[in-house]
Amino acid sequence: MLIRRETRSDIDAIRAVTSAAFAKPDTSDTMGTTDTPVPVEATLLDELRISDGWLPALSFVATGDRDEVIGHVVCTRGHVGADLALALGLGPLSVHPAHQRRGVGQALVHAVLGAADAFGESLVALLGSPAYYGRFGFRPSTDYGITAPDPAWGDYFQVRTLTAYQPTLKGAFAYAEPFNHV
Repeated sequence: MLIRRETRSDIDAIRAVTSAAFAKPDTSDTMGTTDTPVPVEATLLDELRISDGWLPALSFVATGDRDEVIGHVVCTRGHVGADLALALGLGPLSVHPAHQRRGVGQALVHAVLGAADAFGESLVALLGSPAYYGRFGFRPSTDYGITAPDPAWGDYFQVRTLTAYQPTLKGAFAYAEPFNHV
């Protein structure tokens, strides 16, 4: 497996991996026709790519033995507090089902966190499983005085501080605009 920045030629493969990773079981209507809806995460990714929040340097793919895309992660521009301090929102993180539970997601998260830190970012926020993301140093956002876009998210809205983090960074977190449509 290799982790690298995405290229334009990866976009269709990334969409396919994201769709497969978040696919719901097929549903059949009364006529026996199968309908497989596009997962919201794939549409979100399309919208993020054309938004002001897109940061190409923080979009990574994992490739397999035949250079095929098997996973993807992205961080987009977010903001904290009334003064709109710069921050990052992580997600979606996608690993093709055939490659899950093999360390692909872990490698992608480590890569994007390392890159974000190297770029001087202060923190990364996400909505996800505390059991999974806790291993990367994510903690409930409220531990840092940062509030989720939706209070119902509770401890599932988490923050990972980076080297440039200052404890005075507090307030409401806002994702890149396309997240408002999810």
